[in-house]
Amino acid sequence: MIEKLFVREGIKKVRMNEYFGKELEKAGYGGLDIKRTPMGTQITVNVEKPGMIIGKDGRRIKRLTDEICKRQELDNPQIDVQPIAVPDLSAPLMANRLAKLIERGWHFRRAGRSTLQRIMDKGALGCEITMSGKLKGPRGRMEKMVDGYIKHCGAVAEEIVDSGYAVAKTKSGVIGVRVWIVKPDAKRPDDFRISAVKEKEKEEEIEVEEGKEE
Repeated sequence: MIEKLFVREGIKKVRMNEYFGKELEKAGYGGLDIKRTPMGTQITVNVEKPGMIIGKDGRRIKRLTDEICKRQELDNPQIDVQPIAVPDLSAPLMANRLAKLIERGWHFRRAGRSTLQRIMDKGALGCEITMSGKLKGPRGRMEKMVDGYIKHCGAVAEEIVDSGYAVAKTKSGVIGVRVWIVKPDAKRPDDFRISAVKEKEKEEEIEVEEGKEE
């Protein structure tokens, strides 16, 4: 029963993500977070341009809330719009941008390298981009670009890696785009520094130890 509950909740989140991705594409949609509260369900939507959603009287948010209620996906949904501090460090947003570049006719390698460089220039500790599909020729293939530190599995990956996925629809077929980003403030578990102890500090430590022995 518990497994089925987790699966149902996961499906709901995927549906909500797809819905907001289509509705808020022009506002720079960068993912969502769903939390259960005693008052209902709080949906935090991260966007690049919150003003386009909020507007003057909040009509668009009300329309989105009414649409979610009609779908009967979540109980008493409440939408909270949050701006993305650094858009170039948002994996979902950069995945969407990369997909749009490919749809506009950019060569996949040029678009991927440009996106990777843009992310790393903002101070990211690491980034990985994968593009799979009919990139070149009739047969499907995968292209991967990596720079810096990146993790894919374990608790570390869940804590410090931001991931995003988007689809580019081209004449030759569909291309899947996935972006992983390790942000500048991420705490790496294997990051350590060795500091040299000064001679004076060593002498003071020896004197303290000798005093304790006496």
